Amino acid sequence: MNKRLFLVIIFFSGLNFVQAQTSMKPVSTYNYNDAFAPFFYQQNGNEYRAASGEPGPKYWQNKADYKLEASLNEANNEITGTEILSYTNHSPQNLNFVWMQLDQNLFKEDSRGNAIVPINGSRNAGHGQKYDAGFKIQSVSVLYGSKNEIAKEVDYLIEDTRMQIFLPKSIAANGGKIKIKIKFSFISPDYGSDRTGVMPTKNGKIFCVAQWYPRVAVYDDVLGWNTAPYTGPGEFYLEYGDFDLAITASANMIVVGSGELMNPSEVYNKEQLKRWETATSSDQTILIRTPEEVEQAMQAPSSVKKLTWHFKIKNARDAAWAASSAFIIDAAKINLPDGKKSLAISAYPIESNGKEAWGRSTEYVKKSVEFNSAKWYTYPYPAATCVAGNVAGMEYPGIVFCGANAKTAGLMNVNDHEFGHTWFPMIVGSNERWYGWMDEGFNTFINTLSQADFNNGEYKNKEPINKHSIADYYTHPGLEPILSYVDNYKEKNNGTLSYRKPGEGLTLLREQILGKERFDRAFTTYINRWAFKHPTPDDFFRTIENVAGESLQWFWRGWFVNNWRLDVAVSEVTYVDSNDISKGALITIDNLEQMAMPVVLEIKLSSGKTERIKLPVEIWERNNSWTFKYNCAEAIQSVTYDPDKSMPDFNESNNTWTKK
Repeated sequence: MNKRLFLVIIFFSGLNFVQAQTSMKPVSTYNYNDAFAPFFYQQNGNEYRAASGEPGPKYWQNKADYKLEASLNEANNEITGTEILSYTNHSPQNLNFVWMQLDQNLFKEDSRGNAIVPINGSRNAGHGQKYDAGFKIQSVSVLYGSKNEIAKEVDYLIEDTRMQIFLPKSIAANGGKIKIKIKFSFISPDYGSDRTGVMPTKNGKIFCVAQWYPRVAVYDDVLGWNTAPYTGPGEFYLEYGDFDLAITASANMIVVGSGELMNPSEVYNKEQLKRWETATSSDQTILIRTPEEVEQAMQAPSSVKKLTWHFKIKNARDAAWAASSAFIIDAAKINLPDGKKSLAISAYPIESNGKEAWGRSTEYVKKSVEFNSAKWYTYPYPAATCVAGNVAGMEYPGIVFCGANAKTAGLMNVNDHEFGHTWFPMIVGSNERWYGWMDEGFNTFINTLSQADFNNGEYKNKEPINKHSIADYYTHPGLEPILSYVDNYKEKNNGTLSYRKPGEGLTLLREQILGKERFDRAFTTYINRWAFKHPTPDDFFRTIENVAGESLQWFWRGWFVNNWRLDVAVSEVTYVDSNDISKGALITIDNLEQMAMPVVLEIKLSSGKTERIKLPVEIWERNNSWTFKYNCAEAIQSVTYDPDKSMPDFNESNNTWTKK
């Protein structure tokens, strides 16, 4: 054979062998320059929002106090009301108009929200109910005079779920005030986007009333006026202030609402009032209105046709209420840090009664509020009221609506979740319309702790959650990123992107990346910094990094900003000297997808002995593959990545190397 031809054959044979060997190793899509890229933050800190994640020295927000009066017509489900908004402009700009939110207009046939309901239906909007929906605005006036005795009507423009009020004189910057009076009415939807509604029972309708008055939009340093329309998916962004509510209803009805009931002696009979007073100092649930009293249908003397229930709540972002002749009422004391007290209250129909159902609701509310108060921040309201209705689960300051058919663990979970919202977004007032994950996801995370704690773990998961089994669900290629507007992802993905995936992100930070002590300190600092204020995602990210002392931009980028996946493979184990194992082994792991995470490996030796090795996320800062030396005196039987299945690695098939 020609010598030159022989060398060519040998060359290409070797090349084919190398290619064959190379093709056996999976191709990695991981790019460490993307994962650890600089300039994650697009803006520097400023005098309003500091680079450390805390409010800056000139941080400001406006204030909205409400005096609200409403009457309920049980026959036609109509609510007629008067609102006096006392608005304080702390911004550095003069404001010559004010934007209000008219959320009830979502249920009008020609609303934007109705227009985007798909033909197969939606949780959002009004389930196709045909009725005279939306707010009827009778008048809008600006009040003047020392006693607000002068009312001057002003022009306004309604566009879908928003109303722009044109002011005769600008509200001065840095503390200017105005009082606006609005007369309104609307008919409640039977089903209101699973946030408000009317449910029939054998003893009368249950009204869960929310989004029931024109609410001023937030004017902030991020966008100015926040005027994104209410189309159903996105929830709410609201200013803080003090609320004074007076709700008038038929005398046979019980009304519960946000905050403290100011006139219990005027609306409860003498026996019920004694029980109410007993409940305020009882750790056990006390019945205030019994099932027997519900069936007797006599709440007030026959000569009394109407009763007005008066509630107050301070430093809140909203107020809601519920009314029914069908309510059983029970209550118990809530013990708060520093000797403070609140009152857990439940309102539910006879159909929901029972020890396996709403008979334990107040117990669930009490324990949830007590746990989160001790763990994160003290519950700020004088009462915590849970109402059974046709709303599956919805939160408001001091009051929540939950499904009347919920029982046992399901009821405990929904009560705990809805009252967990006290911390997000009632205390930490993020923009739910844009960033649903900042309240739903954070709340889902704290729920994992409060539910595990309840009654010595009565409803705790008995087995650890296999994160591998849910990783494909959380990082499926069809998902949008968490950091999307709520209205901007598929409705079917809402549970994952607003609730479970961001909640799991905080669990990963706490249990795998920072550790419990560092994370809890950083998370508590975030709550305290932004209590009754308006944080953005950057404020959260920066606070966690600064307090924990860790750059986490690679994690924010992979889990929140992008929908990146994690797939780490244990690809090879060799020995430094095959003739002398005591010289150690070389273990190689590959990062095959776009996300980086710290590494835990379990090494099992031929004797059966096991050892855990932890590697920091920095091994992936400039490598797709990482080889390290492991000192051993005997042969390695197997190497397993993430043996506790606590990382969101979606491909378990390559996690273990086993000796052939």
